[in-house]
Amino acid sequence: MNNKHHMTEAEKLAKQVGETLRRLRKERNVSLQELADMTGVSKLTLGNIERGEANPSLTIIWKIANGLTIPISALLNENQEVLISRKNMGNKIISANEVCTLEPIFDTSNYGSIEIHRAFLEPKSEYSPDAHQSGVFEYVTVMEGELKVKVEDDTYHLFEYDSIKFNGDRKHAYINPKESIAVLHFVMTYTKP
Repeated sequence: MNNKHHMTEAEKLAKQVGETLRRLRKERNVSLQELADMTGVSKLTLGNIERGEANPSLTIIWKIANGLTIPISALLNENQEVLISRKNMGNKIISANEVCTLEPIFDTSNYGSIEIHRAFLEPKSEYSPDAHQSGVFEYVTVMEGELKVKVEDDTYHLFEYDSIKFNGDRKHAYINPKESIAVLHFVMTYTKP
């Protein structure tokens, strides 16, 4: 492993997970022993992982992620300073009635406390997601077209570049009143209970 150019993918991943784990542990100010107690992974193994000397199995990664209450992707994703999310390049989530396509942007930027999506709402359609858990706020900006947002019994009409913020645990729906697609930018913030 002395020659940097010949690092295998597995070794790169081991190094990545180790650096991320050490950073998270320091941020939370927990010792290796405390982390061992939280995760059920031995102190020896955790130490090896942090130094990038162990190639942790998925089972161990799950145990660590669960102990720290973070998504496993938070351990696996590189902590790059600059990330670009281009349209049509990432995952797509399509609503049950197939009128709304969501593209998550930077899935794990803040370990799940914030989510950003691009959304494309078909012409003359309505998308009513289930109310979210309490403490969720939604911020929606119309990038193209028009949007009517129904929150409980009130309806708000938004035009291009208008934004709305509301509490996502209330019943809500998105309606595209126009004959053209509506392009939306969603931000959801989750306050920890």
